Amino acid sequence: MRLIVCALIAVTVLAACESKGLREVQNRGEGPDDFLIVPNKPLQEPESFSALPTPTPGGFNRTDQRPLEDAVAELGGQATSPNAPVPGVDGTLVNYASRFGREANIRATLAEADAKFRKRQARFSQIRIVQEDTYARAYRRQSLRPGPVADEFRRAGVPTPSAP
Repeated sequence: MRLIVCALIAVTVLAACESKGLREVQNRGEGPDDFLIVPNKPLQEPESFSALPTPTPGGFNRTDQRPLEDAVAELGGQATSPNAPVPGVDGTLVNYASRFGREANIRATLAEADAKFRKRQARFSQIRIVQEDTYARAYRRQSLRPGPVADEFRRAGVPTPSAP
């Protein structure tokens, strides 16, 4: 019986030490940032060594990984920067989506509001015995618990899919 109690205590203590910071991608040490280390694409031999493009200092290399642009290209889109003007083919869609108005600098506005919100949430939470995911801690009041929400909708008569 004592062995079972000791085992349960040990499991509880180990579970409390679990790191929940999967979304915390901040560099916590002096070493290299693991998220910046990306393997290059394979080298490609040019068709003609005499017609090589001129080097662009600070530009991209053909062997550099560009995951966002590569994903957009694979899905059939055009790889453009987020701040580029809207392509003509998407003009109708953007006009319909923004029929009630839109803010031109929405990304910067949202980033600033989010930074202020997270700063307010972190004021008195510096000392923790057990580490907690900072993202989950900051947005705890805004997150949905799917089980109780689905039950609430079912009680209201709204057809809902079954959840695992």
